[in-house]
Amino acid sequence: MQSPLFAYNDQQSQDRYSLQNKQMLRVVLEGHDDVLARKGTMVAYQGLLEFDAEFQNTGQQRSRAITGEGLDLMRCHGQGTVYLANLAQHIHVVDVDQDGLTVDSSYVLAMDSSLHHDVIAVDSQYGISGSGKYQLNISGQGKVALMTSGMPLMLQVTPDKYVNCDADAIVAWSTSLRVQMQAQTHSSGVFRRRGNTGEGWELSFMGQGYALVQPSEMLPPQNAAIGSGLAAQYGMGQQGARAQNQGNAWS
Repeated sequence: MQSPLFAYNDQQSQDRYSLQNKQMLRVVLEGHDDVLARKGTMVAYQGLLEFDAEFQNTGQQRSRAITGEGLDLMRCHGQGTVYLANLAQHIHVVDVDQDGLTVDSSYVLAMDSSLHHDVIAVDSQYGISGSGKYQLNISGQGKVALMTSGMPLMLQVTPDKYVNCDADAIVAWSTSLRVQMQAQTHSSGVFRRRGNTGEGWELSFMGQGYALVQPSEMLPPQNAAIGSGLAAQYGMGQQGARAQNQGNAWS
């Protein structure tokens, strides 16, 4: 049997986390270092591995119920190699250090079990379109795999150069950054997109760190609530600004 498909072989690597390709993560487990992955994202594995639902304590359950932010995780453990993917999204491995990482939970594919995660609030006078006013803070030492719709842009933030990002396109940022939500409009029109430009809420980042932006103003497809109601018209909620799937990788 011959086919060009046989060119897509397993990419051998000594690294714990590596990319099989841009849209598939390869994680090596050695029996003492569990990985937490988004439920249902295992596409294949080799070796003696087991997958168990990750327990959520009462505080995490309460926080999830109040904010809507949180992670549905499974614990991968044993010895072998597991391949993870989610709706063919692009995958990026990030080292989390003492600065921490703030991210929308919709963009987390997997992370080391040694990392700690909890929900934090991004305050606003009015609320925020798209990413919501609650985010996930990941802290500790380890790696986390993030997902984006398309290839992202990494913006460096320095004390003399702050960065503004569309609230529907931002994926993650350094926890050490100061964040301010703003809309370039007066308060009486705050729930309208900016005139006829289609632009609305922004996040302004100040300090020292980075901000990661994806080339889409849509959440991953499993969270993209597309419709023609008021929420879609005025850019409120997870669906962003438009009542159709414009410019999204999954249209």
